[in-house]
Amino acid sequence: MKKPRILLADDHVLLAEALKSMLSAVYDVVGTVSDGRSLLDAAETLEPDLIVVDIGMPQLNGLDATRKIKRLLPKVKVIILTMNEESGLVAEAFRAGATGYLLKYSAPQELLEAIEEVLKGASYLSPRITRGAVAAMLRSGTAHPAETHELTLRQREVIQLLAEGRSMKEIADVLTISLRTVAAHKYRVMELLEITTNAELYRYAVKHQIVTA
Repeated sequence: MKKPRILLADDHVLLAEALKSMLSAVYDVVGTVSDGRSLLDAAETLEPDLIVVDIGMPQLNGLDATRKIKRLLPKVKVIILTMNEESGLVAEAFRAGATGYLLKYSAPQELLEAIEEVLKGASYLSPRITRGAVAAMLRSGTAHPAETHELTLRQREVIQLLAEGRSMKEIADVLTISLRTVAAHKYRVMELLEITTNAELYRYAVKHQIVTA
């Protein structure tokens, strides 16, 4: 019987290798990647059945990578594996297209259970997370109740790369867009958010989990 194909994405290499070792006994682990851009490339090339992804990854965070992957490969299942149990972030992950969410300090057996449930077509939420709070957040339709601005995925990509210290030229190269387009995105975001400095932009990115501090 053919084993389900799993792709792992985490910028902590030791953790990724430990997960690979554990899961390889049951599943076909087709690859491990350590940043969001590599995840997009690997997902398109390898076409896994399921991806286990961390949120806080360089170049493209796990939530935005999930959004892009679900557009490209709508049938792929995604499980978020993270340290963050904030209910608004959990709700945003499911809206992005994830079908499972569990915490890195969960028992290894829980990840195996989550994968099994998600591959069956069910969703999985770690028992450590308050289900009622997440349900209320999903009903409200707002991932961050205090936030009124809705940024595009491309704007979020530009913010992340700026917050990571990339120059606008480097961002243009990563995103394969013109320098003028990068600048337009940056200044449109700053206008929308009513901020004037790169430091404020960085604080926004950290607050909204676009990057990790």
